[in-house]
Order: sequence, then structure tokens, then C-alpha cells
Amino acid sequence: MKTIVSFLGGIIFTLIVLAGVGYFAVKGGFVPANADSKPTALESWVANTALDATLERDTKGLGNPIQPSDQNLITGVHLYAENCAICHGASDAKPSNPAQGFYIEAPQLAKDGVEEDPEAALFWTVKHGIRFTAMPSFTTTLQDEEIWKIAMFLKRMDKLPPAVDAEWKKVSSVAATPQPK
Repeated sequence: MKTIVSFLGGIIFTLIVLAGVGYFAVKGGFVPANADSKPTALESWVANTALDATLERDTKGLGNPIQPSDQNLITGVHLYAENCAICHGASDAKPSNPAQGFYIEAPQLAKDGVEEDPEAALFWTVKHGIRFTAMPSFTTTLQDEEIWKIAMFLKRMDKLPPAVDAEWKKVSSVAATPQPK
């Protein structure tokens, strides 16, 4: 019995010490809060592990109810241009002015690509956003059908049919960068 009490006391003591170290690291300014610093390994691990676990849990059995067609893909291109290009770039893969200052850097999808991601994960990401990043949730601004069309386009953006690719090539970073008035 004494061994169990000592063991539990050791665990409690260790947790208190770790909480204290964490508190003083945050309050002492050792954890960066500025948007132009590189995330720590711990920050990256926590964020990526949480995102991967959430996607695995929330996308099971989720499939696109919309059939791929040139028209659906073109609609996806236009929705991407209106809602996503400002952060994720256009067909020329050049980041917009706002995107150049993002913390955590937004992937420029024309060069970084997400074609290897499951379509359900792309849908989930656009619909729900990603906490502690600049990726917003589009739940209140886009219908599920529109989000599926964006996900469909993203999944196929490296092998688009000619008519769709022509529409994609029309989306340039100039359109994604706000112009002075």
C-alpha cells in the first residue's frame, strides 16, 4: 500500500513540476507569440497530431455525392478563385501580398498541391477550417455542395481536363491580391 501511495505521489509531484515549468515558460516569454517566428517542434507536433486524429475520426465513410464533370470542376475552380486564392495562390503559384505574411504559411496549392489528400479530408478542411492557423471555416458562407466542388477541383488539380485547365489558368495571383483603390 505504501508503494502505491509513493508512486501516485511521484506522479502528482511530476505533474505539478511540469505544470509549473510550462507556466513559467509562457509567463517568462520563452514561448513565442509573434507571427513571424518559426513554430516550435512541440507546437508543430501537437497541431499535426491533433489534425490527423480529427481527420481520421471525422471523415470515416464521408464521400463526395457529386459526380466529377467539367462543369462541376469549373464551378470548383471559380469557387476556389473567389474564396481560396487570396491565401492559397492561383494557377501561377505566386502568393498574394497577405499570404506572404501568414503565420503559419499557407501552402500555395498550385505548387505544393493536395492531390494526394483524400477528397473527404479536403472537404472537411474547407468546411471546418483548422484551429490555430489562418484557415477559416466556410460552414456559414458556402453550401456543402459548393465545398464538395472545391474539394473535387483540389483533388484533381494536377490532372484537369483541358476545358477546366483553361479556366484554372485564367486565375492569376493578380486577381488574388487586393488592388489599391
